[in-house]
Amino acid sequence: MTDLPFPLSGSTLILGPSNTGKTRLTARALDTWLDRAGTDGVVVLDFAPELEREGHLLGGHLDRFTTVPDAVWYGAIEAHAPRAESGDAETALDLARANATLACRVLDAAPDDPRAVFVNDATISFQADGDLSALLAYCDGAEVTVLNAFESDELGRDDPVSRNERAALSGLRAWADRVHRLE
Repeated sequence: MTDLPFPLSGSTLILGPSNTGKTRLTARALDTWLDRAGTDGVVVLDFAPELEREGHLLGGHLDRFTTVPDAVWYGAIEAHAPRAESGDAETALDLARANATLACRVLDAAPDDPRAVFVNDATISFQADGDLSALLAYCDGAEVTVLNAFESDELGRDDPVSRNERAALSGLRAWADRVHRLE
């Protein structure tokens, strides 16, 4: 297994614009953890949308880059890409709210006391209000947490979804032990 650019301890936030390898790096971290520590207590939360835009995939589930073993708890949603799928700010916010509802259901169903948590597209489900408190409370007790999130103005800056996403990113940055930026 290739060495990771960060340690698998504490919390790591992987940031970058679209198509920079955030999901692929998160999958590598998951594979490395599984090789070292096994499947016991491993939780994967996959909030990424999958939308083709201008010939490129926007988002993408973690299982595109790795096989998640059956013994790993895998909670995935069929997320919307609010800004890319809508023509106006209100529709984008409605799609963000739908994502939030789905993410809350996944978090509620996730097993208590995870040992390791891997989160793909951590902010997509919190673009409705920017409040990550439930996700961060869930991850707090884990030995290792690796989250990735989109960080760029390429999809918007001044709309409500973008503002909420920046608030969520700010909360993630403050919470994480380290940030790894991809370009």
